[in-house]
Amino acid sequence: MASDHAGYEMKEAIKAHLAAAGYEIVDFGTNSADSCDYADYAHPLANAISTKQLNVGIAFCGSGNGINMTLNHHYGVRSAYCWQDEITRLARQHNDANICVMPARFLSEETCWEIAQIFLSTAFEGGRHQRRIEKIDRF
Repeated sequence: MASDHAGYEMKEAIKAHLAAAGYEIVDFGTNSADSCDYADYAHPLANAISTKQLNVGIAFCGSGNGINMTLNHHYGVRSAYCWQDEITRLARQHNDANICVMPARFLSEETCWEIAQIFLSTAFEGGRHQRRIEKIDRF
């Protein structure tokens, strides 16, 4: 998990839900609501995904945009901007997304928890979608 200051409270809330559900959590920060830069926390999460130390991640920032853009600059990272159930399902089923990003200032804790559960429980369909994701990291 990772967030900036605007996503800190939501990260902590969803982290508590995940821990209660038995998930093992690696938290790359931030560790407070003090102003900070999302990239400082996005890069370590993306590196862990890119090097296959972790299989999936969840990240937050105020709008979700900045942290998502940063994450997607890493080879092997397919970070998806998730704000609705169906978008989240499709991110996993069709795009094999490995990081779920949510806009902390625009979603409720209940919605974020629902999205996290969908993201973590939905499988990649493979098939015709596999050849498409293989074309992402070509450059």
